Amino acid sequence: MSLYEKIVKGEEAVSLVGLGYVGMPIAVAFAKKIKVIGYDLNEKKIALYKAGVDPTNEVGDEAIRETTVEFTSDETALRRAKFHIVAVPTPVNDDHTPDLTPVEGACRIVGRNLVKGSIVVFESTVYPGVTEDVCVPILEQESGLTCGVDFKVGYSPERINPGDKVHRLETIVKIVSGMDEESLDEIAKVYELVVEAGVHRASCIKVAEAAKVIENSQRDINIAFMNELSIIFNKMGIDTKSVLEAAGTKWNFLKFFPGLVGGHCIGVDPYYLTYKAEQIGYHSQVILAGRRINDDMGKYVAENAIKKLIASGKRVKDARVALLGFTFKENCPDTRNSKVFDIVKELREYGVEPIIADPVADAAEAKHLYGVEFVGMDEIRDMDAVILAVSHDAFASLTMADVDGYFGQGKKVLLDVKGVLDRKAYEDAGYCYWRL
Repeated sequence: MSLYEKIVKGEEAVSLVGLGYVGMPIAVAFAKKIKVIGYDLNEKKIALYKAGVDPTNEVGDEAIRETTVEFTSDETALRRAKFHIVAVPTPVNDDHTPDLTPVEGACRIVGRNLVKGSIVVFESTVYPGVTEDVCVPILEQESGLTCGVDFKVGYSPERINPGDKVHRLETIVKIVSGMDEESLDEIAKVYELVVEAGVHRASCIKVAEAAKVIENSQRDINIAFMNELSIIFNKMGIDTKSVLEAAGTKWNFLKFFPGLVGGHCIGVDPYYLTYKAEQIGYHSQVILAGRRINDDMGKYVAENAIKKLIASGKRVKDARVALLGFTFKENCPDTRNSKVFDIVKELREYGVEPIIADPVADAAEAKHLYGVEFVGMDEIRDMDAVILAVSHDAFASLTMADVDGYFGQGKKVLLDVKGVLDRKAYEDAGYCYWRL
């Protein structure tokens, strides 16, 4: 009997190692069909899940309360599973080189608890070769087992889009790969239990790894082009959003928009690819150029805020500036690699300490990662300038009366980074309005 058949019959379990924005929804989805052990070394996170709380807002508290996932921070529980899915983050260091510490740590944990006949599938975004060249040796060392004989590995890149309620695990075609035909077939069948959109069987693990890393690199480059256009058109006095709306009427125009590019995927993954390229003697040009543009956009927004304050006759030093939104994307509590913090840092260079409000963000995470504290929306009063940095639904529904209440005396300076509000209406009302 195959491992897949044993899993379906309830004789074997699937484990999820890493229960964040990616791993937890996968665990919950699989638990509707089979036995699932959800492991995370963060005991506080496990306690929240056991209490029926979803800190990620990805599936909601009710789904957490109802799920049959066995949430645990005890790594020995992994010994009761034979199909392991590793979904831990893969960030970059300060010098933009890959930080494989989380995935290496996960390999050690899985390796210590690996039993014969197991399959380990990695979902973390990596450069081609990490699964076989980095992960397998650690698994073998920790377990004392031999890959290809006692256990097998595969790679199936995550495609979950945090905060997106439409494109979910079940509705996105899943790339799967295995070290041989047998493991590929097993891995594909297991994922087909929950992925309604079906799976794409990649020819090998490196192909699957490469496919994932270029998905976000492509998006990063396209957004960088839009950001560069925004800088050019701003100098020309042309509204970028209006240009893109006009150009977007052509059937084959790619509808990307300027913005802050952060988070744990688009703002990180390209560096994994360029790092590997450097190792084999190729210096990336297009990818790194796009990264430089996107990495500088927070500073660019802050500089324009200062220019608008000056143009409005406001004193810059100690100006009262409010930032609305701090997460890396709309309607998602995740603040990791948020480029909004780049705005904060640049404003501080001018002697401005902004106040920050974000009803969606994980306040504890923001305090831990950046040392910032949020204020309530009702505390935003008597501002010289307001920067609407993240297009949360809660901000998109703001009325002009709401926004008026945020300002004090004098010209109202409003920077609407993503163009959420009606530019003409605010300019007609006398606002000093700016957007990317």
